[in-house]
Amino acid sequence: MEARHATLPYTISDEKQLLDKERISDWLSTTYWASERSKEMIMKSIENSLCFGLYSENGQAGFVRIVSDYATISWVCDVFVDPEHRGKGLSKWLMEVMVEHPAIRHTSMILGTRDAHGLYEQYGFTRREMMRRPVIEA
Repeated sequence: MEARHATLPYTISDEKQLLDKERISDWLSTTYWASERSKEMIMKSIENSLCFGLYSENGQAGFVRIVSDYATISWVCDVFVDPEHRGKGLSKWLMEVMVEHPAIRHTSMILGTRDAHGLYEQYGFTRREMMRRPVIEA
């Protein structure tokens, strides 16, 4: 699947071979939710998930990862737009493409976040959550 932005020089693709995994690992290492993940763990999570890459003319500009059973539930995680590309509505577009993807659009979607609630609420997410996080041993 590939989507082209109507007015900006960006595309979104679910083709994993296009992902810049090094860049994704670098981005996630700066986040509050994934900074403690090892590079190996990030690579394995990408391998076992439905992933969307956001691309500009100069390379990867964003990412979102979905963990799903493709029947009932999808967990939206690791949503990230490079700071150089923010402020253009790209996160909204990324959400639009993701929630309409034919493999998961019929599933219930959940996510956990400390920020950007307004963005996710535009796509039907609500602010209630219950989550158990495992203790990661070094």
